[in-house]
Amino acid sequence: MTTALFTHPACLGHDAGPWHPERPDRLRAVLAALEGVAFAPLLREAAPEATMDQLALAHPPGYVEAILAIRPPEGETVALDADTAMNAGSVSAALRAAGGAVAAVDAVMEGWARNAFAAIRPPGHHAEPARPMGFCLFNNAAIAALWARARWGLRRVAVVDFDVHHGNGTQAMFAPDAGLFYGSSHQMPCYPGTGAAAETGVAGNIVNAPLRPGAGSDAFREAWAERILPALSAFAPELLVISAGFDAHRDDPLAELRLETADFAWITAELVGLAGGRVVSVLEGGYDLDALAAASAAHVRALMAA
Repeated sequence: MTTALFTHPACLGHDAGPWHPERPDRLRAVLAALEGVAFAPLLREAAPEATMDQLALAHPPGYVEAILAIRPPEGETVALDADTAMNAGSVSAALRAAGGAVAAVDAVMEGWARNAFAAIRPPGHHAEPARPMGFCLFNNAAIAALWARARWGLRRVAVVDFDVHHGNGTQAMFAPDAGLFYGSSHQMPCYPGTGAAAETGVAGNIVNAPLRPGAGSDAFREAWAERILPALSAFAPELLVISAGFDAHRDDPLAELRLETADFAWITAELVGLAGGRVVSVLEGGYDLDALAAASAAHVRALMAA
């Protein structure tokens, strides 16, 4: 068994505008970084479209229908908020993004892949049950986790998140449910303003480790080693979903954490032994193309080494 890579050309069709940081070149950079000889063993799979029932695991059907109905003419965009917009290719991209995360779960649960990485966009962890925000339309990681429970009967599923921004959407969905765990390191203060350490969920199932602007490798590794990883181990997930954002890299322009590429390899290696090795990773942020390419490649190498 090895690592499965799920992606689809339709994910390149989502374009929020020429100056938007969440641009198609992000995914191109990731995929180019995974073309080297070292990545030849990857099982390369086409991300399918998510179904309405799968999307409705995390979002009310009315919300799903409203997003799917937004189909601007070619060359035009529709703003959903100050940060989030859709174009003619957004619906197809969003369906493939969520579908890729779901298919990655199936690959791991069926046993033909040791773990999986969904190289998809738009990202998802800011999408709340009935609200798009922060570049996100559907919450891909949450949909994957909830699919693992609905399809595979798992009782304890976890999402962990090392994106520089707190995954407010995932937390909102998971906080009331003791069978779900969400752990996050993120910059604070920073967008979206959630993720205080005091936000702990219905049963201590939310674990936030906010980091001050300018924090680097030592603070990041300490937050995970002393706070998030012990809580995650105690939760004993049957499947682990990673919201893999690489915008905490020191070269990223959207925030002020100062992680090195090696930090993403380290945290991935720490995580892959959990949940019996059942790990699904879903691409979130990362906006400096060189840093994104290097960090995502380090992340996938660590998945492949599991």
